[in-house]
Amino acid sequence: MNKVIIMGRLTRDPDVRWTQGQEQMCIARYTLAVDRRVKKREEGQVTADFISCVAFGRNGEFAEKYLKKGTKIIICGRIQTGSYTNKDGIKVYTTDVVVEEQDFAESKRESDESQNPNNESSGSAADDFMNVPDESELPFD
Repeated sequence: MNKVIIMGRLTRDPDVRWTQGQEQMCIARYTLAVDRRVKKREEGQVTADFISCVAFGRNGEFAEKYLKKGTKIIICGRIQTGSYTNKDGIKVYTTDVVVEEQDFAESKRESDESQNPNNESSGSAADDFMNVPDESELPFD
């Protein structure tokens, strides 16, 4: 069985390309920063892994339309390895997660707050509701 479930934040906007030919397909590549569970954070210690992901077809289109740097998502997929020879004649090995499912891991508000920590808004969920006076006539009891 080859199944991966990870949650992390995009390190940059997705790199989106389209295949050529009659039936074009979207291919989106992005990297997720996935936090490690570390008890002690010593100076200079890496506390995240950077996972290369590739999304094809509709998943690629979703990434192009909705994902951007800093977005926290959860993906399900499979690990795929490969290799190629670079221009210097050196064989390079690759490991990617091929995205089968992807979804947001936080609300738009939480995402905006994490990307703009100095935001002046109070950040309270109660701000989204309107105060209704007790004496008003409501259509329900």
